Amino acid sequence: MNYLFIMYPWEDIDPNADSSLQLIHEVASRGYKVALTTAANLTIRDCMAMTFAKVLKNQDKVSKSVNSFYKNAQFKEEMLPLAGFDVIFMRANPPLDNIVLNFLDSVKDDVFIINDVEGLREANNKLYTAAFYDPKNEVIPATHVSKNKEYLKRVIKESDSEKMIMKPLNGYGGSGVIVLEKGASSNMNSLLDFYISRKDGESNYVILQDYVEGAELGDIRVLMLHGEPIGAMRRVPAEGDARSNVAAGGSIQKHTLTAAEKKLCKWVGPKLVQDGLYFAGLDLIGGKLIEVNVLSPGGINYINKLNKVKLQRKIIDYCDDVIRSRESLRSRRSELRKAVENA
Repeated sequence: MNYLFIMYPWEDIDPNADSSLQLIHEVASRGYKVALTTAANLTIRDCMAMTFAKVLKNQDKVSKSVNSFYKNAQFKEEMLPLAGFDVIFMRANPPLDNIVLNFLDSVKDDVFIINDVEGLREANNKLYTAAFYDPKNEVIPATHVSKNKEYLKRVIKESDSEKMIMKPLNGYGGSGVIVLEKGASSNMNSLLDFYISRKDGESNYVILQDYVEGAELGDIRVLMLHGEPIGAMRRVPAEGDARSNVAAGGSIQKHTLTAAEKKLCKWVGPKLVQDGLYFAGLDLIGGKLIEVNVLSPGGINYINKLNKVKLQRKIIDYCDDVIRSRESLRSRRSELRKAVENA
């Protein structure tokens, strides 16, 4: 098997917390070919999608310690065709560069891409939850997205809640998430100006979302594989912070999904599979779906430690099964075509 990870630079990895590293280590442990690249290293040569990749050198024995594996990993630089890989993992941090998807379009019928190109187009930012029809806001908090400052001010004013969540459309890791209180309306203009305005004269989209009671206690991160939950954890905000993301200083706790949370996962799962979002992270608060993370969902390390499991094995097993199934279908089709041709 040949695996390619389109991600952030190897040097930026925190070996104690990085989910991509867990996946890479699992692939290498199986003796498969592993290559890493970044979006900036994708290229076209003779009308063929290629990449300047770092190929992991074969090791006689892959260390069981992820930290040791990371520390001792050695690479060689190669220019390789994307179509030569069996699996391509998209693990780049948001926001998504749509040019990357243009490169992948040319190989999407030949390579198993996780997540699917069209799914990533639809779901790479926080607008995706709008695809889930929930007119009574029973599962998804009332959400408003706009660049229009006057409209956003009106939404805040007309809200029945004393608090709302504001965040940038393309943020990640909890960056830019704040709690708005109606009592601080004198600061509203400057806050909206800050979030909407850009130095290049363009403007950013801003999300306003009803505050869900219990948010101060943290959120639940659920990892979904082919529409089914495979692990979860509670993320608790640092004192004085509204954000529960670990990257923003939050802490983690063991969590067992409640019946209501399992029901929500069952409700979301088929849509994820339909859109080719085979590996995703759901963020839940108070039994409601806040976000769907599809680019580089994290939490594998933490859930593993809290529950003494190895989720990366399930994920790579799933990819291997998909490839074997595809190869079996291709082989059968080839045999059937020969039967027809020899008739």
